[in-house]
Amino acid sequence: MNARKLIKYSVCILIIVLGFVLYNSQEDDRTPAHFHPRNYDEIKESGILRAVTDFNSISYYITDDTIQGFDYELLHAFAQEKKLKLELVPEISFKKRLQDVIAGKYDLLASGTVITADSRDSLLFTRPLLLSKQVLIQRKKSSDDDSTYIENQLDLAGKTLYTCKNSPAILRLNNLMDEIGDTIYIHEIDHYGPEQLLAMVAGKDIDYAVCDLSLAEASVNDFPNLDINTDIGFNQFYAWGVNKQSSSLLDSLNCWLDTYKTSREYEKLYKKYFH
Repeated sequence: MNARKLIKYSVCILIIVLGFVLYNSQEDDRTPAHFHPRNYDEIKESGILRAVTDFNSISYYITDDTIQGFDYELLHAFAQEKKLKLELVPEISFKKRLQDVIAGKYDLLASGTVITADSRDSLLFTRPLLLSKQVLIQRKKSSDDDSTYIENQLDLAGKTLYTCKNSPAILRLNNLMDEIGDTIYIHEIDHYGPEQLLAMVAGKDIDYAVCDLSLAEASVNDFPNLDINTDIGFNQFYAWGVNKQSSSLLDSLNCWLDTYKTSREYEKLYKKYFH
């Protein structure tokens, strides 16, 4: 089961990469000078909203030839109401998503991003969409004397934790080292998303990973030998981000979210992905 699941996620990522290679190659041929942050009036005039998101079981994924995902469906509803054509590109690398929004390649980072003092230096954030936290991914305790099982954060001293490259979780882990007064070894994995890390822990390729709780909950049923009950961080708000020069786009998104989040459609969408 675990091996098949890892293969499934890897094949899905390959399909996404191949599906958007032409789009990205066309965009990347342009120099950064051709990109610029767009405000809402310019977006409306062009008729196109360009956004980048993560590829995972919460933001954007493909099943049975159908695109799904909380962020995809929510942003699609916004674009549809505003009569905009949505161009939404999945990108696994958080660093690249952030850089491309700052450069103006995309108007919006449409995946749940942790709102921190550091992230506020780079982006303007919408109303919070989710309250979540970082958790430890490990295998369930095999016996009472299982030395690999982590009971609490103090037990992380000297352990190696895997996370996605440039993940916001890294800042939390660095702070946690100061709190416990010991070293935690952080191994960043490139080209893999959280689901792949869960599969690697389940398959005993690695012992520990760090993942957002909402993503872990969405995937953990596929890996019955995993434990996600040890918190790494505290609850934090997650939101979409726009370029700091795109304040009118932010206002438009916030006004729409204030109304849409009170609707029955939003309630059904939220329950579909967050239980």
